[in-house]
Amino acid sequence: MKNILLTFTAALLTYTAFACGLPRGKLTAPGQSPILSVQRNGVVKLEWNPLAASDLPQTVLACSLPPDEFTAHEWGTFTSVQGAEGVQLEWNPLVASDLPPFVYNVNRLPRDPAGRPAPVYYGKTAARSLQRMETPVIYFYSDRERTVDVSVRFPRGHITEWYPQLSPNSFTTPGRINQLVWDRLTILPRAQHPELQAQLPAHSAPSHYFPAREAEADFLRRTPGTDAKPELESLLFYRGVGYFNAPLTVSLPEGSNALRVKNEGAEPLRSLFVLQVNGTQAKYTYVDQLGTNATQDIVFPCRRSSRPRAEVTAQLVADMQQALVREGLFEREAAAMVKTWSDSWFAEPGVRVLYLLPRTWTDRTLPLTVSPAPTKTVRVMVGRAEVITPAIETAVLGQLQRFIAAEPDDRAQIVSETQALGLGRFLEPTVRRLARRIPAQQFSTLGWEFLQQASRPVPALVSAQRQ
Repeated sequence: MKNILLTFTAALLTYTAFACGLPRGKLTAPGQSPILSVQRNGVVKLEWNPLAASDLPQTVLACSLPPDEFTAHEWGTFTSVQGAEGVQLEWNPLVASDLPPFVYNVNRLPRDPAGRPAPVYYGKTAARSLQRMETPVIYFYSDRERTVDVSVRFPRGHITEWYPQLSPNSFTTPGRINQLVWDRLTILPRAQHPELQAQLPAHSAPSHYFPAREAEADFLRRTPGTDAKPELESLLFYRGVGYFNAPLTVSLPEGSNALRVKNEGAEPLRSLFVLQVNGTQAKYTYVDQLGTNATQDIVFPCRRSSRPRAEVTAQLVADMQQALVREGLFEREAAAMVKTWSDSWFAEPGVRVLYLLPRTWTDRTLPLTVSPAPTKTVRVMVGRAEVITPAIETAVLGQLQRFIAAEPDDRAQIVSETQALGLGRFLEPTVRRLARRIPAQQFSTLGWEFLQQASRPVPALVSAQRQ
């Protein structure tokens, strides 16, 4: 029996040595019953059973399998606005950015080394677009300090904001920034540099920027130029606008009591959340998958089966996070993404569909290159289809007509009532659709005045939505 144990132990040791990259012949098998296990951190451990014969010495061998040394994870959102007939609309939200002042945009370009004048690029509000690419962030996890080059291309759109500062190689296309280049980016493992958390740039005003840091990824350092101070973050951040249709179309067929979703993309769509928010009430319907060219009808409206919005939001947050984790995000990353957009996704009044975009779609839309390449790269994008329903159009049209017909002193009250509808940045595409129903002469001045005034954020309403 002892010979059998010795033979078995030797075989285990040989396998362990091979798995750990150790040369054969370096290990001698003791004669006790072995226990081989792979730990959560990737360590292979070989222990001798203390209950076995005691006439042989006890030994412990532990070594690491080749680790998943370098990982990149990314999440972000693409928002489209669609009319009741399923047409995706160009839009331009007339709202101020909520980003902290250290985030760069087209008005804060790096200085040209040769002293040439800075080129002129389109900003976010320069033109209408079909897609708002909102807050993609890229995280890195590394077992050691390393330097990488990162680039993201956006062939059918352009970049509007980013942080840290980009390489001058990003500014090569006249008029539009459709490539981000972060060269000489140093990854600093968080476990080895915990003191860097306190050195991240900060700002006191509320922003959709900061929750993304709660993923607790490794720190990133980049020096924009020879005479510039190094910039520190725990993520790469960017935003932009796109000029293409989303794969999902949403419509409200006339005379129907259903909301119709159709996948017009090249790949199946997964994890669709159809949400209606009406004041303090809400309801959502989950669709597990929608195949290519597939259509599904969902009962609408859903007032009878609505529940308190806070209750629905709590369940939706949990379900969304689980869907994101299934796609490959870490739990902290999924929680950070949902927290970033919970006030917009779950609190804003209206009808919308949230869904996961296929990885192949993301790679076509936003080609990502990291050099040296990570061991594993995860990219998870969420699509948002905001629907302008006939009820919304009717309500806004009534307010717009009242504003045009009202005396100047009475218009402030009409603006206040319009803001109470809670449309926010989606008021602009709604009014633009309605413009064709109003004589051009009347709309030319007062219509745009109404839009400008009613698009201003209302602090009390924003605060209530975030609760």
